[in-house]
Amino acid sequence: MNVTANAYGANEEQPIPGPNPPDDGKVQSAAVESVVQLGQTAVPTPESNVFCLTIIGQIEGHLMLPPQNKTTKYEHVIPQLVAVEQNPKIEGLLIVLNTVGGDVEAGLAIAEMIASMSKPKVAIVLGGGHSIGVPIAVSADYTFIAETATMTIHPIRLNGLIIGVPQTFEYLDKMQERVTRFVTGHSKVDEHTFKELMFKTGELTRDIGTTVIGQDAVKHGLIDEVGGLGRALSHLNRLIAERKLGQRGVYQ
Repeated sequence: MNVTANAYGANEEQPIPGPNPPDDGKVQSAAVESVVQLGQTAVPTPESNVFCLTIIGQIEGHLMLPPQNKTTKYEHVIPQLVAVEQNPKIEGLLIVLNTVGGDVEAGLAIAEMIASMSKPKVAIVLGGGHSIGVPIAVSADYTFIAETATMTIHPIRLNGLIIGVPQTFEYLDKMQERVTRFVTGHSKVDEHTFKELMFKTGELTRDIGTTVIGQDAVKHGLIDEVGGLGRALSHLNRLIAERKLGQRGVYQ
C-alpha cells in the first residue's frame, strides 16, 4: 500500500492503481447486442478443426441489394475461403446452404473457390438451395440434403434493361452452359437429365424449371445423400482422417 496525506494532514493508506475494472455498461451492452442479433446471451466459441461457412438468403454480387434483404456477400465469402485454405488449424470445411439464389457470376465464383480447395469439404442443404445455390451445393466433395429441403433448377434470367439483339441471347446461352458444365462436372447428374429438369414446363408458376425435394435430388444425382448435420459432420471427419492418412503415407 502507498501512504499519502489526506486533506486533514493525516496519513491514510491508498490502494495502488491497477488495471481498469471491466465497464459494466459495455459488458451489458454487448450482452444485449448478442440477444438482438443472435437470440442468445452468450456465443459459444469452442476450438474446432472445422470451419462452418453459411450461404443464406440471396447471394449478392456486383450490385448491392436492398437493406431489408438477407444476403450473402461474395466479397466476404471469398477471403474466408482463402483463410480456411491457409490456416493449418482448420482441417475441413462444412458448407450450410439455405439460399434462394442470386447473382450468377458471384455464385459461380464461390462455387469455383470451394471446388478448388485442397481440404475436405462437405455441404448440407437445409430449407432450400435454389437457382445458383445448386452449383455451390455440388462444389463440395460430398453433399447432403435434409429430407424436406428443396432445390429449384431453372434457366438463367436477367433483370433490368435488356438489349434485344442476337448477341444477348448468345451471351445467355454461354452463361447457361457454364452453370450446366459445372453442375454436371461436380455431381452425378448427367447433362440430359439436368437440362430436362431445367426446361420442364407446367410445374413452376409463370416459369420453367423443376423443384426437387430431398430424396428426389439424390435420385437425379444432384446430391449424394439425404441427411442432417450429424451425418454431415461425421462424413467430414471421415474425410479429414483419410486425408491425414494419405499425407502420412506420402511423407513416409
